[in-house]
Amino acid sequence: MGIIKEIKEEIKIIRERDPAIHSDWEVLLYPSFKVMLSYRRAHKLYLKGHYFWARYISQRAARRTGIEIHPGAQIGKGLFIDHGNGVIIGETSIIGDNCTFYQGVTLGGTGKEQGKRHPTIGNNVMISAGAKILGSFKIGDNSKIGAGSVVLEEVPPCSTVVGVPGRVVKNSCMDIPQKELCQTDLPDPVREDIQNLQRANSELINRLLELEERVKELSK
Repeated sequence: MGIIKEIKEEIKIIRERDPAIHSDWEVLLYPSFKVMLSYRRAHKLYLKGHYFWARYISQRAARRTGIEIHPGAQIGKGLFIDHGNGVIIGETSIIGDNCTFYQGVTLGGTGKEQGKRHPTIGNNVMISAGAKILGSFKIGDNSKIGAGSVVLEEVPPCSTVVGVPGRVVKNSCMDIPQKELCQTDLPDPVREDIQNLQRANSELINRLLELEERVKELSK
């Protein structure tokens, strides 16, 4: 892919997914734009075995943008990194097409694995601010990872994951366009558990009151 085509594609991706961008010229200042162009160059050098120059380009981009992408990572089409400060993508990470990451996302290893050490992210996945995905497993297509979640095991396709450690709280296979995904539109499992307990408690109280009334009637 030529550099002009890469630039046009990155501009299109950012303008589609960030309503704060008002012109193509603004995109040129955007961290995601800068880091993805640098990553594409560094990845080509990495594949040719030019590891020093690949790392030189990626580290220079990290200093300028706050986004650290190892040149060995495999990234598909349409990755959008919103804001981006603190994003880290490890060497053996694999990222599918049309994914969206927010600031503070980490695709890391556990320190205990060899070879493939980092996550594989499917297509059309949204990873919200501050989420950490650690280890060599897959996040299925069309999934959403909630803000601040720590994911340590495989996630099925079309899942919504929240919490520390992350757990699947919803599974609904809908191919939603990335521009319509919302990182705050996530269920709250703790609140749902509390509401269920409150309902159960109310039912028990009502049954006890009914029993008391019956006892009173029988004792007359």
